[in-house]
Amino acid sequence: MNSTKSPTLLQALLPVILLIILLSLNVIVFKQNTLHGANQIVLLLSAAVAGLISMRLNVDWDKLLNAINKSISIAMPSVLILLIIGSLAGTWLISGIIPVMIYYGLQIIHPSVFLLTAVVVSGIISLITGSSWSTIATIGIALLGIGKTLGINEGLVAGAIISGAYFGDKMSPLSDTTNLAPAVAGTDLFTHVRYMTITTVPSILLALIIFMIIGFANNYSSAETNMESVLMVIDRSFNLSPFLLLVPAILIFIIVKKVPALPSLLIATLVGAIAALIFQPELIRQLAGEGTGQLKASYIVVMRAMFGDIQIDTGHKVINDLLTSEGMAGMLYTVWLIISAMAFGGVMEAGGLLRRITMAVISFAHSTGSLIAATLTTCIFFNITASDQYLSIVVPGRMFSQTFRDKGLKPEVLSRTLEDAGTLTSVLVPWNTCGATQARVLNVPTLTYLPFCFFNLINPVIALIIGYANFKIRRINEAEPATLISAAHNQ
Repeated sequence: MNSTKSPTLLQALLPVILLIILLSLNVIVFKQNTLHGANQIVLLLSAAVAGLISMRLNVDWDKLLNAINKSISIAMPSVLILLIIGSLAGTWLISGIIPVMIYYGLQIIHPSVFLLTAVVVSGIISLITGSSWSTIATIGIALLGIGKTLGINEGLVAGAIISGAYFGDKMSPLSDTTNLAPAVAGTDLFTHVRYMTITTVPSILLALIIFMIIGFANNYSSAETNMESVLMVIDRSFNLSPFLLLVPAILIFIIVKKVPALPSLLIATLVGAIAALIFQPELIRQLAGEGTGQLKASYIVVMRAMFGDIQIDTGHKVINDLLTSEGMAGMLYTVWLIISAMAFGGVMEAGGLLRRITMAVISFAHSTGSLIAATLTTCIFFNITASDQYLSIVVPGRMFSQTFRDKGLKPEVLSRTLEDAGTLTSVLVPWNTCGATQARVLNVPTLTYLPFCFFNLINPVIALIIGYANFKIRRINEAEPATLISAAHNQ
C-alpha cells in the first residue's frame, strides 16, 4: 500500500478558496436565503474537492469517512441543544413568557440606553449561567423584540446581545470554553480568567462606549407611539403576570447549579408548556380552532409549539412578526448547515490539509507578537474551516503549546489567546455551529449582525496590539522552569 503524501500549500488551500468563492457567489445570488440550502451544497462540494485531493495523496476512503463521522459527532450536542432551543422558543411564546419580558422591558428601559442595557443584561446573565447560547435563546429573544419595537436596526440589537452574551461566556468560570482553554494550554482556571481581563476588560469597555454613543445618537421620535400600541396589543393578547418571570429564573437557577445545558433547556421548555396551560387557556383555544375541547386543544397547541409553526395573529404587523415561532422544525436548515460544515472540516482534517495551512502560519511566528498573531489567525481559520469553536480552541492549543513553551511564555498567554479568537469569532462565521445557531435563534442573518458585534471584533485586535507591545506578557522564570510547565501540561 502506498504511503500517505504530504499536501502542498496550494493543494491545502484549494478547497478553502473554492469555498470562499462559492459562498460569496451565494450571497450575491441568493441574498438572505443562503442558509436554505445553497451554503450547505457549497460546503459539501468543497468537502468533495478536499476528499479528491486527499485521495490523490493516498489517504484511505475509510479514514476520510471516519473523520467525517467523528467531526459530525463532535457537533451532535450542539445540534440537540439547537433543537431544544427551538421547542423552548415555542412554549415560551404561547405561555406569554417572551411577551411579558417584552412588555415590562418596554416600560422600564429608555430607548437611548437600550443598546447599552442589552449588552449589560446579556453579559450578566451569561456570566452567571456560563452559557451564551441559553442567554441568547431566552433573554436575547426578548431584548430583540424590545429593540425592534423601538425601531432600532435588528442587526445592531443582535450585535449588542451577542457582545454581552459572549463577554459573559468568555469570563464565566461555569463556561465550557473557559474551562477548555486552560485545560488545553496547561494552566488553572482562575489564573486563566484573571489573565483574560487584560484583553477582555478594555474590549468590553470600548464596545459599551460605542453602543452608548449610537444609542444617544439615534432618533426615537416615533418610538413612543409604537410602544404604546405594542403594549396595548400584548396586554390584549395575553394574560400577563409577573409570575411568568419565574420560569427564566428557574432556568438560571438550575444552570448555576451546574445542570448541563441540554437537560436545563428541556426542563425550561416543559415548565414553559405548563405555564401556557395555567396562564393562557384562552389563547390555546384560539390557536387550536373553534370547537376543540380544552384538553385536546392544550395537547395540540403545546405539541405544535414544540415541533412546528406558531403564529399569533394580533392584527398588528410588528407584533405578529415578534409573536412567531417555528419550533424544532425551524432549526432543521441550521442542523443541515452544521452537518455539512462538520463534514467539510472532517475531510480537511483527515487529509492533513488543515495542518499544512496552519504550519505555514506557524513558520512566520518568530517574535512574541507574531506568535500571538499566528495563534489568533489559526483559531479564526479553524472557526471558518472546522466550523466549531471547540476545535478552534483544542487543535491550535495543541499545535502551539510547545512553541509557546520554547519561547518562554507561560501557558496562560496561550489559553487567553485561544479564547480571544477561538471563542469570540465563532459566532461571526455563518456556517460555524455558533454563528448558524445564533442567526437562527434570533432570526437575524450572521452577516447582518456581524458588523455590530463590537466586542467580538475588538477583542482579537486588542489581543494583537497587546502581544506586539509585549504588555504584561507573562514569561517563565527561574521559579517556574519550562520543564515544570511542560509536566503540568502533560498531566
